[in-house]
Amino acid sequence: QVQLVESGGGLVQAGGSLRLSCAASGRTGSTYAMGWFRQAPGKEREFVAAILRYGSYTYYTESVKGRFTISRDNARNKMYLQMNSLKPEDTAVYFCAADTSYRSSDYSYFSNSASYDFWGQGTQVTVSS
Repeated sequence: QVQLVESGGGLVQAGGSLRLSCAASGRTGSTYAMGWFRQAPGKEREFVAAILRYGSYTYYTESVKGRFTISRDNARNKMYLQMNSLKPEDTAVYFCAADTSYRSSDYSYFSNSASYDFWGQGTQVTVSS
């Protein structure tokens, strides 16, 4: 089992920045990849970014490329999402997720919420215009 707790959400004006954190506990050594997803009101959960445990390979959805940066600190069992140049359309609940199966290295695998085994409760990000 892996437990995940997000933090760092809040209210920010458009153009501002936020840094989300995800703290992992439990069998963290089995987390081959971790990802961020978000869900806006009335919409489906969507992929934001993912990072592998080793090699620092990263994956991003097109709408956040150049604005968001995902990173992880394996020694501290933490993952981060630095979000810059925020837009109102970034408003959502942000979830971190852990994949302990690592069945593929394709973008299509990491961008699929079904690929992840454990999820946090989410943190709200609200961007005002």
